[in-house]
Amino acid sequence: MALLYETVPTFEDTWIECLGDLGRYRMAIEDDDLKDREVWCSVSRHWYSKASDKAPTAGRLYHHLAILARPNGLQQLFYYSKSLCVSVPFLSARESIMTLFDPHLNGSPTRLQEIDAAFVRAHGILFSGKDKDKNQLTKSVNEFVSNLDNYIARNTKSWLDSGYYIGIALGCAILEYGSESSSIMKAIKTGRVDDADVQMDDNETCAASQKQLDALEFAFRTHDVVFRRFGDPNVSPYVHVTLSFLRHLSHFPTAMGHIEEKVPWKLISRTLNSLMAKCLSVDKIESEEFPRQDKEIPRPLPEDFAQRGLLWVDKYYPNDWFTSAKLDDDEKYREVASMTQERRERCLWLGCRLASSGNWLTYDLATRKFGVPARFEIDIGEITLQQSEGGEDGDVIIPDAPAATATSS
Repeated sequence: MALLYETVPTFEDTWIECLGDLGRYRMAIEDDDLKDREVWCSVSRHWYSKASDKAPTAGRLYHHLAILARPNGLQQLFYYSKSLCVSVPFLSARESIMTLFDPHLNGSPTRLQEIDAAFVRAHGILFSGKDKDKNQLTKSVNEFVSNLDNYIARNTKSWLDSGYYIGIALGCAILEYGSESSSIMKAIKTGRVDDADVQMDDNETCAASQKQLDALEFAFRTHDVVFRRFGDPNVSPYVHVTLSFLRHLSHFPTAMGHIEEKVPWKLISRTLNSLMAKCLSVDKIESEEFPRQDKEIPRPLPEDFAQRGLLWVDKYYPNDWFTSAKLDDDEKYREVASMTQERRERCLWLGCRLASSGNWLTYDLATRKFGVPARFEIDIGEITLQQSEGGEDGDVIIPDAPAATATSS
């Protein structure tokens, strides 16, 4: 197979995926030697990642990567969810994903930390509808949300990748994991990008399902915790993913209509203003053009690779964004110091795009401050920013401010 890959380049994409398959099959039979199993897992992951670079909208490749991500349940959830929320979803993943969810739904012990287990369990209930005691979803969401702030504070930079895994999984949950019955999915498929006058007819417009309402509650309670961590660069990947999701939905009025009243716009505006205080290039974030760094070859952020291919990044990235830099698998998800400023500018640029209509956010060119329209002007409680000695790693002191009040309309 390796010889075919080298000598018959016409079918290179096929050979690459087949090499991934062979590595996965070899891994599956290595029951006795854990070291060999890990080696073949790494080999298979390399080829599948290479294949996904060439076909970023092919859901089956993310399904295969989800299998290889064991025992990292959070990463598995990310890959399984992504496999269903790309333009070519892998529908068989709807069965495979239950191998991740079933132990959590059945109360079997897992290797995950309690907070991550609560997050995966909540998704399992949302996905399957299996809520054995009728309030397990509420308990799981409460467990996750109530422990999240302290968990982020303890893990600091370790939460960078967890942040975008969680943000992407929540976006997929709002889309009901790509279900054709999802009212938001229908609105996106029916609408035309950048055409605010396009509306679905009465037969196509449908009320949100209970599953969608529960997913919205879960997502925006999580937002309410994360967006209160003003000055903490470790939550920026989560903020970036969330803003890119909201920007995409903003092009579809009917879709946005399902979520806009629950989005914590005031908190988002405050977060953006805290980022603006350290912005080095206002021209970049106010421009219509995607913000690039001064260097010639673009270096995508780790969450750029994680989001690539998802429905909500359609037309977000420039055509050459992923093709110019030749990066190894390990380098793609490696955080470097320069990314802090680049991510800050990206979030601010997305904020300006969301504010351009004035429907959800506002932006004053004179004062360079973000705000919200009157209908989203709510009391979000007192929030004090305490900068750590490190300068970049901030911590946030939050007085008693229940999550529900900030997200209520």
